[in-house]
Amino acid sequence: MEDHMATPDLSPHAVAAKYAVLVDVGYLYAAAGEVLLGAKERKEYRVSADELIQALQKHADERIHGELLRIYWYDAARDRVPTVDQRVIAQLPWVKVRLGNLNARGQQKGVDAQIRSDLEALARHHAVSDTILLAGDEDMVPAVEAAQAYGVRIHLWGVEPPYGTNQAERLVWEADTVEVISADFLRPFFGRAPQAVAPAVPATPSPAQVFAGRTAAATPARPAVKQPPGQIAKLGPNRPRVEEVGEHVAQKWILTRGRDNIRDLLPGPILPTVIDTELLIEAEKELGHSLRPYPEARVWLRDGFWARVYREFDLGVGVSSK
Repeated sequence: MEDHMATPDLSPHAVAAKYAVLVDVGYLYAAAGEVLLGAKERKEYRVSADELIQALQKHADERIHGELLRIYWYDAARDRVPTVDQRVIAQLPWVKVRLGNLNARGQQKGVDAQIRSDLEALARHHAVSDTILLAGDEDMVPAVEAAQAYGVRIHLWGVEPPYGTNQAERLVWEADTVEVISADFLRPFFGRAPQAVAPAVPATPSPAQVFAGRTAAATPARPAVKQPPGQIAKLGPNRPRVEEVGEHVAQKWILTRGRDNIRDLLPGPILPTVIDTELLIEAEKELGHSLRPYPEARVWLRDGFWARVYREFDLGVGVSSK
């Protein structure tokens, strides 16, 4: 009898990868700061972290054709209270911020343990087939070996060193693939931190007016809005009260988030969108009503906020004239 059964296709089929990117931010920033700027401390430079993350994500997609699970961003903060930059990063899509503790000597504690734990957990639960690890510490080796035992491929990324190497030799040995991120790739995202200098201001214009190069007289008057017959005009917010609330929010943030975190906002007066929204929400809670229908009130709120911040850091900028 003729066998009409089809011969099964036993040739291997391409399986789309599912991968995660684990970034030791302390290593990435320190190594990039050294090779690009000769910097020894993070306070010496500023990083466009959101743009850097997008570039790393695109680079990863070009290397591993598959589905990104997420990017894990491991950093540290004093008492694990996120800095301004960390709060902005946490809002980015597909990014999970993990924070260790930053002690009084500026040393990170608990970051390596979090990386090792996540790397092993992702492998154990078969959440990924590949992992990109941007790190350099030999402490990662046991977690790399454990993940590989579950069948996960480890792709180690490092930062181009100014000389020698900045990654543990054993870690390089154990990785499945190794790639060095060039200084040219990182250069657009790193720059020297500006020095806060008290501006010479003859009068006392608002912070926004000082840095935007405009004066109160240059602000066009808003046209009067005619009310329908029989309708009482709705009173807008009180400027001195709004500025007072802006100063109060700044004072509270200095106390709860720390001077170092607030210093990251200097020189101003532009606030990151996430922080500006938080300022508005806290002010509205304190005032008991919305400021959103009043664009000028948003300006007064920021003026009050910056006036308190500039006083904190002895920058001679006064509040807006009443």
